[in-house]
Amino acid sequence: MGCGTRTRMNRAMGSGEMWMNEAQLGQTKAGTKRQRRASQPSISSHCRVLDQEQAKEQQQPNHQPSSPPPKMPQEKALPTHPPKSKPPSHGEGGGGAGRSCGLCIFIFLLLAGVIALTVWLVYRPHKPRFTVVGAAIYELNATSQPFISTSMQFTVVTRNPNRRVSIFYDKLQAYVSYKNQQITPPVDMPPLYHETKSTVALSPVLGSKMVPASAEVVNGLMMDESYGVVVLRVVLVGKLRWKAGIIKTGKYGVYVRCDVWVGLKKGVVGQVPLLGAPPCKVDI
Repeated sequence: MGCGTRTRMNRAMGSGEMWMNEAQLGQTKAGTKRQRRASQPSISSHCRVLDQEQAKEQQQPNHQPSSPPPKMPQEKALPTHPPKSKPPSHGEGGGGAGRSCGLCIFIFLLLAGVIALTVWLVYRPHKPRFTVVGAAIYELNATSQPFISTSMQFTVVTRNPNRRVSIFYDKLQAYVSYKNQQITPPVDMPPLYHETKSTVALSPVLGSKMVPASAEVVNGLMMDESYGVVVLRVVLVGKLRWKAGIIKTGKYGVYVRCDVWVGLKKGVVGQVPLLGAPPCKVDI
């Protein structure tokens, strides 16, 4: 109840007492005065206390704001669809194109290498084989130092062992050497086409009337002739090309060395026996 309400009630109580008898009225008035004197300070003090509490309640929100309730952490909802990828920039696109180009070049080179290896394994050429099968000595005179006169003929058989690769010989020459010194001038031979799995015989005539020779060569030939055995070397040099179907290779140098042991007696002319004729060595 407010202070104004309590004051009106006290006034009503004072007016009601006027209807009582005089004896009681006097006593009542005296008691009422005493009660008023006693109650007025307490009522006024009580009103002041209530007014101060109301003022404090009105001022309290301004000085001490109530703290908001703590917020509960909310779980983030997972996206229902994947995020859109960022379009590549100009620099990133160029790097990807470079990598793609490098990958294409690598694949092309790898395929080319595989194809070349396959072709090589299928059409792998083997070296031709050479063997001396016959010899004839028409002249071998070492008495006119420092020159010798020679005339001889050797039959050389060559074999192409390849089934798919044929051979072309270009600028082929032949000569004879003794102790690593040439005793006949080189003789040019016609171009030769060697088919697959075929055998060709060559019989060049080699020699000259006047061939310069060192004293070692002259003395060695005279000594070997007295023994009846002469060791000679037939040499073939030139160029060759491989052909596999429609494919032709470039020119390769070929060097053939054939060591032969011939039986030779003084005054004997013509065919001489071959005492030893191992397979020739071929370098390409």
